[in-house]
Amino acid sequence: MPTASRRLDLAVQYACDRSGLPARPQFRQWARAALVGGGEITIRLVEVDEGRALNRDYRGKDYATNVLSFPYASAPRVCGDLVLCPAVVAQEAEAQGKTLEAHYAHLVVHGMLHLQGWDHEDDASAEAMEAREREILAGLGYPDPYA
Repeated sequence: MPTASRRLDLAVQYACDRSGLPARPQFRQWARAALVGGGEITIRLVEVDEGRALNRDYRGKDYATNVLSFPYASAPRVCGDLVLCPAVVAQEAEAQGKTLEAHYAHLVVHGMLHLQGWDHEDDASAEAMEAREREILAGLGYPDPYA
C-alpha cells in the first residue's frame, strides 16, 4: 500500500457510452506514471456537447477538445479534474495514425502534467513538457506521441 504522500485517489466518470473506452485500471496506470507524490484526481469522459460547453465556458474556445485540465491544488497533494472527449480522441488518433490506447495514454499524461503546473505557453516550456511526456510514455511502453 502506498504511503499517504504517494497515494492516488482516482475516480473515473463515464458520462458517455463507455463501450471501447479504457477501463479504470488503465487510467490509473497512466495517471500514476505522470504523478509526482500523491493526488486526488477525477477523470471524466464526456460527450461532445459537454466537452464543447466546458471548453467554451472555461477557455473561451467554442469547440470540443481532447482533454481539459482543471487543477485545484498542487501541494501537498495534487487535486484536480481531467475531462476527456472520446469522440475527439478517436478522431485525432485515426487522423494521426495512432492507436486509441496510445493516444489516451498520452492525453492522460499530458493532462496530469498540467495539473502539476506544467504548461506549453512558450517554446521552452513546450519543449520541456514534451520531453517529460516522451519519457513517461516510453516508460509505459508507448511510442513518441510527437513523432
